[in-house]
Amino acid sequence: MIAIDSEIQAKDLKSALDKFWQLSAEKISAIEKEYPQNQGSPVFTVDGKYATRGWTEWTQGFQFGSSILQFDATGEKSYLEKGKLKTHQYMAPHISHTGVHDHGFNNVSTYGNLLRLMVEEKIPYVEWEKNYYELALKISGAVQASRWSPIKDGGFMYSFNGPHSLFVDTIRTVRILMLSHSLGHVLQEENDKKVNLLVRGLQHAKATADYSVYYGEGRDRYDLWGRTAHESVFNTNDGNFRCPNSQQGYTGFSTWTRGLAWAMCGFAEELEYIETLSENSLKAYGDPAEIKAFLLKAATASCDFYIEHTPTDGIPYWDTGAPNLHKLGDYLSRPADPYNDFEPVDSSAAAIGAQGLLRLGHYLKKNGDEKKGNTYWQAGLTVLKTLLDEPYLSTDKNHQGLILHSIYHEPNGWDNVPAGQKIACNESSMWGDYHARELALYVQRIIDKDTYYTFFNCLS
Repeated sequence: MIAIDSEIQAKDLKSALDKFWQLSAEKISAIEKEYPQNQGSPVFTVDGKYATRGWTEWTQGFQFGSSILQFDATGEKSYLEKGKLKTHQYMAPHISHTGVHDHGFNNVSTYGNLLRLMVEEKIPYVEWEKNYYELALKISGAVQASRWSPIKDGGFMYSFNGPHSLFVDTIRTVRILMLSHSLGHVLQEENDKKVNLLVRGLQHAKATADYSVYYGEGRDRYDLWGRTAHESVFNTNDGNFRCPNSQQGYTGFSTWTRGLAWAMCGFAEELEYIETLSENSLKAYGDPAEIKAFLLKAATASCDFYIEHTPTDGIPYWDTGAPNLHKLGDYLSRPADPYNDFEPVDSSAAAIGAQGLLRLGHYLKKNGDEKKGNTYWQAGLTVLKTLLDEPYLSTDKNHQGLILHSIYHEPNGWDNVPAGQKIACNESSMWGDYHARELALYVQRIIDKDTYYTFFNCLS
């Protein structure tokens, strides 16, 4: 399990964060200069150079959002201008993309961040520009919400696999519905039926909490407190749950750690969001106490599982049931080894999961549970400290990636195995680099006593 550093404070990471942002700038500029944008979105690196991978265009918002975060952290206006220009040039199709569950990734990372900077008064207020960003978020949330599969006890936004498929990933993209709702928008269906986007978003969150997260309550023989399934499969004829499954993990009965991290981060930030809402608005879904309870249970369970089933330095292997982990011996009692001969680690899961740990810790401390909150907070700082140093921080000027040892799709064999290595390693992903920047910005704002960073800071 993670060896939580109970003494480290956010301010102790200040110099490491300064180095991180310097390297981040170099990587963004290298991609801007060297990557042929007409090939599609950069997805992950191969021998240190970003390449694309045809599946869905779910990483483009992370590319341009990284420039926006770079400006936010450093004040360097050239990165803001790049982020704005590229958002305008390339992101419009993502707003109306009916074929994916990734709206909260692409569009909150770009339009949402730009609107947030304006609301936070970090860039000048321009009314038409503000309206432009708001309209993008409104429409994106409604389009995302239209991918709807009803089940007996609610419903969910289905993945690109089809109406039977609930992905755990989508708990972090559901925030686009929350923003769209808070901006005053609704989804209109046949016969002008108006759909409350907050209610639909909470229904999706409840389905994810009920079916994607396990609580040690005997659902199957592999039911452990906090483990997650990547995909939950439903019978679309009667709305019944059929089985857990996995697309990018090893099996439906083991835990793909990036999926776990999406749950950690997504549930924690939804907890933060509902605190801003009135009881009356929440009652459109049901009992406000019930909403808080299921979000908190899912966030707590998934964070507990991460702490318990991750090596001491906070970097997980790609799946807790990966078939060759046993060859590593007692791998949970020592730091992760990205250069081992048997199974890859996934640093992108660490970058995402650390934010979940910090947000849950902050939420609990704010609500009076200082002891438990401190545990998660210190665990998040412990993971961040590891990511801010080698072998995870990429210091090679010829490598376009920022955080090394990220994994995309181990079962499909999509990840590069460098010469001389037996497993995929030493590569970066666009989502891993972006979420490392989000994580770094989150902690930097804590150090600087700046506005607490949330996705819903874009709401005026």
